[in-house]
Amino acid sequence: MRVVVCGVGALGSTTVALCRSLGVELRLVDFDRVESKNLAAQWFVKPSVGKNKAEAARLQLANFWGTRAEAAPVRLVANNAAQLLDGCDLAVDCFDNADSRNVLSEAARARQLPLVHAALAADGTFGLVRWDERFVADREDVAGQATCEGGEHLPMIGLISAALARAIQDFVKDGARHDYMVSLSGVARTG
Repeated sequence: MRVVVCGVGALGSTTVALCRSLGVELRLVDFDRVESKNLAAQWFVKPSVGKNKAEAARLQLANFWGTRAEAAPVRLVANNAAQLLDGCDLAVDCFDNADSRNVLSEAARARQLPLVHAALAADGTFGLVRWDERFVADREDVAGQATCEGGEHLPMIGLISAALARAIQDFVKDGARHDYMVSLSGVARTG
């Protein structure tokens, strides 16, 4: 089974680390580069600064745990989405903007590819893991709005990433599609 993780920033990089032992092939998609400010909330180490995030995550998986992954160091857009999803059995959305989420949803729906989304509120008070058929992307209050830069939401990032990793694990195991709501009072399976 091949799982494509789209966006390997705060939620995506942490989820990838938690999925390292699932026995699936991972494809990591992200065009962005690791910046020193990312180290506070994302699963990257200091030597990764300046590297492409997908490639840096691939290298860390290989170096820390011997887990192989494929890096796609590009921006997912309408004209390359089908190619990036090709050969995959599950798509995972860890993007931080509605435009990318919507492009991914359209491409996954066109291929009838299962897609699970993860999202964190900008104020860090709640997050969710929801399958595409029950997900609507919210627009940011301000374009490019940062939600995870300073590490202040790291505990919530960990909880949402753990819930997402569990949703991926359940899908890989038996095709189950569970949704999760994550708040300051805990994690609840909602679907």
